[in-house]
Parts: sequence; C-alpha cells; structure tokens
Amino acid sequence: MIGIFDSGVGGMTVAKAIEDLCPQLPLIYFGDIARSPYGSKSPEVITDCCRRNTDFLLSQGAEAVVIACNSAAATASATLRQQYSVPIIDVVAATAEKAATVTTTGKIGIIGTRATIRSQVYEQRLEAIRPGCRIVSQACPLLVPLVEEDWLDKRETKMILRRYLHPLRQQQIDTLILGCTHYPLLGGLIQERIGRRVRLIDSSAEAARHLKEFLDKNPEIGSNMADDSRQSRFFVSDSTGPVQQLADRIFGRSIHLEKIDV
Repeated sequence: MIGIFDSGVGGMTVAKAIEDLCPQLPLIYFGDIARSPYGSKSPEVITDCCRRNTDFLLSQGAEAVVIACNSAAATASATLRQQYSVPIIDVVAATAEKAATVTTTGKIGIIGTRATIRSQVYEQRLEAIRPGCRIVSQACPLLVPLVEEDWLDKRETKMILRRYLHPLRQQQIDTLILGCTHYPLLGGLIQERIGRRVRLIDSSAEAARHLKEFLDKNPEIGSNMADDSRQSRFFVSDSTGPVQQLADRIFGRSIHLEKIDV
C-alpha cells in the first residue's frame, strides 16, 4: 500500500497521477486540511506535522510514503528518511531533474509556498544537476487557500496570478516549476499568464513518475503491494464542501473522504 500525505487537497493530484501510472496499487491518502497551509508555518511545526502524518500512514499499513507536498518535502524529507525505515519519496528531486533536462536557455522559474521558496531546495537541486542555470523564484502564499476554496476560475485568482507571475515573465524564463501540488489545478490559468512558450513542470506528475521508477527498480516491493487486496482510502483532518468538490473533480468520480484527527 502506498501512503501519501499533503497539507490539504493538492496532494490528491499526486494520488491521481499515481493511480493512473500504477492502477494495481492501493493508496492511502491523508490531507491535513485542519493545519493547512504548511507553507506559512515554521520548519519545526512542518516537521512535527510530517512525523504525525507518516506515523498515521504506517499505522494503516503503508509500505512506502510519498510526501505530496513541496513545503513538507523541502523542510522535512531528510529528517523522515533518517527516522523511518520505509522508502520515502518526495516531489522535489524528480521535478528539479525534469526542469533541468527540458530547459533550453537555462532560465528556470519556480513558484511555491513561502516555506518551499525559503528553503531554496529547488535552487540547490538545479545547481547540482545543471550548474550555471539562472533561477528566478516567487513565493505565492495566496494560491493554496484559493485552490482549497475552489476559486479556480475567479477574477480575483486571475489578478493574483498575474501579479505573482509578472517578475517571471520579465526574466524571460523558458521553464516554470509548479512547486506546489495544488498548482496543477491552476495550470491552465498559469499557462495563459506566463505564456505558451514556457514549459510547465508539474511536480505531481513527476512525483508519480519517480515512484513508478523506484518500484520498477525494486520489484519485490511493487509486487507485494500489487498483491494487496485492500481498497484505496482517503482521510482528511477536516472536511468542507469545496474540499469534497475538488477531490471529486481531481479523480473524475465521487471520492469518500474519511475525517480523522491525527
């Protein structure tokens, strides 16, 4: 069973991408909506939340854990790998690798939460993979709350996106990392405002691809999970109408969200 956690509903884009790539694997998802967004919290609080999330997923039988939250991955992935023996997959490494591979000019933009941008984790990964690339980062703290409220096509959301993306347009980037798993839900609006010539790198899709590659290289883990007869389950620490609507929209079907205090 694959465990997946996020600060809210955005990580369901990762869960859906994993389901599409590995339909034989049961998933257990936890969205910590009660404490969302992680991106505005201190590293200590984020790390504590990540430990609790991981403990919960393992208690439910997860054999590998995907950190489907860029803020959590940037802040706590190293700590989790030190403290837990199960494989820990995060969204950052594969996303940075993809961006470094597809850029032609070496001008790469990053949008994310304050925590992700503050950590400079993408800058460090990109510099290690492609030394000398020019990186422009932009914190976008209002986007996660807007997505969680299902304001995906509101005038206010479009205005805020225009404001956030303006500095990146000025720098003439050719590649933009969507450094938050909520952002694919705004992908169409982001593409319109950043320009069609800019390649968007979806961290949700890259995390799913990275997990599949890991399982292909470790077939004993993947085969054990494929033999698991349990059904996928989706837990949240709080639930609202917009959250349910977003979950259903992401998966294209009705998703049963189970509320639990972790």
